[in-house]
Amino acid sequence: MRALPPGARVYILCAVLGAFGCAGPALFDAGTPWPTVGLLASLYLAVELVRVCPFLGSRVPEGMGAFFPVVLAAVFLLPPAAAALVAAPGAFAGKVEQRPATVRRVWHAAQQAVAAWAAGHAYGLLRGPAALGGAAPLRVPDFPYLLLPAAAAAAAFCLVLTALDGGVLALAERRPARTAWHGLLPRSLAPFCVHGLAGLMMAVLWHSPYGAPAALLVLLPMYISCWVFAQYHRERAAHQATIRALVQAVDIKDRYTRGHSERVGQASAMIARELGMPEDRLEVVRFAGILHDVGKLGVPTRLLRKDGPLTPEERRVIELHPEYGHEMVRGIGFLGEARAAILHHHERVDGSGYPYGLTGEQIPVLARVVAVADAFDAMTSTRSYSRARPVETALAELLRCAGAQFDPAMVGALLRAVEREGWHPSVTSDEDTVAVAAPRGNVPLPRPGGPPVPPAARGAGRGAGRPGGGGR
Repeated sequence: MRALPPGARVYILCAVLGAFGCAGPALFDAGTPWPTVGLLASLYLAVELVRVCPFLGSRVPEGMGAFFPVVLAAVFLLPPAAAALVAAPGAFAGKVEQRPATVRRVWHAAQQAVAAWAAGHAYGLLRGPAALGGAAPLRVPDFPYLLLPAAAAAAAFCLVLTALDGGVLALAERRPARTAWHGLLPRSLAPFCVHGLAGLMMAVLWHSPYGAPAALLVLLPMYISCWVFAQYHRERAAHQATIRALVQAVDIKDRYTRGHSERVGQASAMIARELGMPEDRLEVVRFAGILHDVGKLGVPTRLLRKDGPLTPEERRVIELHPEYGHEMVRGIGFLGEARAAILHHHERVDGSGYPYGLTGEQIPVLARVVAVADAFDAMTSTRSYSRARPVETALAELLRCAGAQFDPAMVGALLRAVEREGWHPSVTSDEDTVAVAAPRGNVPLPRPGGPPVPPAARGAGRGAGRPGGGGR
C-alpha cells in the first residue's frame, strides 16, 4: 500500500468495506443456500487457480473474465449477498501481472463482490427470481420477459466494475478524470452481455430436471469461444510485433525516412477505404504500406544515407530493394497479397517502372495503392535531398502523373480522402525538426485544367532525385 497515493488507499479501503457490507449479511442469514454458494464459489475459484497454474495457465484464455458467467449465474440463482460471496474467493485468486499483487487481489475481490451485489439487486427489482421460477426448481421460466432482468443485471455488473476501475485509475495512476473512464464502458458492455447470456443459460438449466451438472456444461462452449478469441488476439499481437521489428530495423538503417513506413501504411489504408475495400483487406493494405521498404535492409547503408543524387550504378543497387523485400517476407503467411505490393510498388502504369516493367492492370491493385501513398508521403516529408512540399502541391503532382506513373483511380481516391480527413505530414530528417503545417479537412484539391503546377513540384513524379518518386 505504501506505493499507492493516499487517495487510492482510501478508495480501495472503502471498496473493501463496501464488499464486507454487501456480502456480510449472507454469513449470518440462516436461509443462505450454502450448497449452491459453495459449488459456484468453488467452481469460480478452481477456474482462476487453473489460470495461475504455471503448467496450465498458458492454455487458459486471458483477458477480461473468461468465467464471469459463473458469477452472473450466481446473481440469477442466489440472493445479492450470497452472489457477492461467490465472486470474492475467485477474484482474490485471479491472475495478477503487476505489483503490488496482494493489494490488487484484494481490490479485485472487493470490486467483483460489490458488482455482484449491485447486479443482484437490479435483477431482483425487475422480478428476475420470480421469472426464473422462484423457489420451485422445476417451474418453467417466464420467457422472453426473463431476458429483461438478466440484461439489466449484466449491465449493472458491467457498470459497477467499470466505474470502480475508472476511479482507481484516476487515483492510483493519477490519470485525468476525463480520461480515466474514457472508453471503459463501451468496450466492456458487449462482452458482459455475452457473459450474462451464458450465466442465464446456466441458471435456467440449474432449475431444470437435470440440475447443476447440466448447468455446468454451458461453460464448455463458453470456454472454447474465449480460448479461440484469446488465441486470435495472441496471433494478432504476434503479427504486430513482427511488423514493428521489421519497421524499426528499416528506420534505424535509413534515418532520413524515419516514420515514413507508418505514414505510408496510413495513407494506403485511406485510399483503400475510399475505394470501398472490405475491412480484412484494409489490414493487408496497411501491412503492405508499412512494409513496402523492408527490402532496404539489403541495401548498403552508405547509399541510403548519401546526400545528393545517386550515380546510375547506385540507383541500380537501390532498385533491388523491392525484390529483397519480397524475399524477406516470403515466409510470413499472414501478409497475403501484401507481398506482391512490396515487390511491385515501384512499377508504373506506363511500364517504365521496376523491377519488371509491368503496365496498367498487370500491376497488382495493392501495389498501385502503395505507390501513390509512398510518393505522396515522400513529397510531403523533408529528406536529406529534398524539402517537404505543401499537401496541395503534392496532390497536384500526383494528379499530373496520373495515367503515366500512377493509377488515376488510386490518385482520385487519395484526393477525396485527404479532402475529407486532411493530412499532417511530419519531418523525417534528423537534421530538421520543423514540421510542415498542413490544413486538416477541406483541402483545396487540384483539378484538370487548373492552375499550373508550382516549380517546386516538378520532378516529383519522375523520381525527385531517387528511384520511383517514393524516396530512396
